Amino acid sequence: MIKSSPFRFLIVAIIPFLFSACNSKKGGEGNSGVPTVAFLDAFEDNTLGVARKGFWDALKDSGFSEEQKTINVLYRNAQGDIPKLTLALKYFNDQKPDLIATCPTLSTITALQNNTTIPVFMMVSPVPSLMQLSDEKGKEPANLFGVGDNIDYIDTSFGLIPQLIKPKGAKLKVGVLYNQSEPQSVEAIERLKQLATRYNAELEVVSVSNSADLVLSVKSLIAKNIDAFFANPDNVVFSGFENILESCHSAGVPVFSSEAGLVSRGAVAAYGADIYQWGYQSGAMAATYLKKKSTTGLKWTTVAKKQKVYNGAAAEQFHLTLPADYIKIQ
Repeated sequence: MIKSSPFRFLIVAIIPFLFSACNSKKGGEGNSGVPTVAFLDAFEDNTLGVARKGFWDALKDSGFSEEQKTINVLYRNAQGDIPKLTLALKYFNDQKPDLIATCPTLSTITALQNNTTIPVFMMVSPVPSLMQLSDEKGKEPANLFGVGDNIDYIDTSFGLIPQLIKPKGAKLKVGVLYNQSEPQSVEAIERLKQLATRYNAELEVVSVSNSADLVLSVKSLIAKNIDAFFANPDNVVFSGFENILESCHSAGVPVFSSEAGLVSRGAVAAYGADIYQWGYQSGAMAATYLKKKSTTGLKWTTVAKKQKVYNGAAAEQFHLTLPADYIKIQ
């Protein structure tokens, strides 16, 4: 979900072992035929953790388990630090794992920018065109696999707001944050502007580049008397969602989203990917690759399962009644 150009990596000379690893055994041929799976997280996040669990569960269901010693695992979480993310990829490249799993977009882009041979199985990432990973001839990275998504579903998610929220003023005002460095976030903003026109709503947009500016950015939106906040598909929004929620709820502003995983964290409702199944779907493809020991016939695909969900406590707090086809998950 990020543009390939905005990230200027400052490589610092520190040992890769400074951040956590599940296992640091040598991958590839040094493990008596037991495959090595590397997993790269860009930052710690509850929603992303659900996708990661789905990925490992899919591998386990296919007979690949660290507990059963049928795979070796390398794990890195950059905790939002770009140099650490790049160092993690360098470490993985040195270890030569059989595959690299990436979550979310920043991990996927970093893996593909720093490696052209080890298969990359993405999750919680957009389709390659939104990550702007194609070359000048439009060719996608040959080592990209796993599961991505486009932003078509955002229409349904945003369209729910005018159904449920009565505006305080003449027009419904919806606040949105976005990171200019993330292509899928920029793409979503353009789509939301069109949707706002369709629903005769006013979109209040504030750019935010990091989590440190998040609270002030949300408060600036609240000061504009927004009727609702829409959590854009954006990694900064993902990582700081609880801060957004606290600020909005304190001001009596309901939060909606296009990401189903954010509903369990307090958003009123969403129509989007089942995050666990997203990870599971990518893990199932990775397991197929490990069994075949070949990528022949494999290709990245889009999310198979989307759902309409709502948070019962949030809906009750704002006295909202969801349509019958929305499922209560919290």
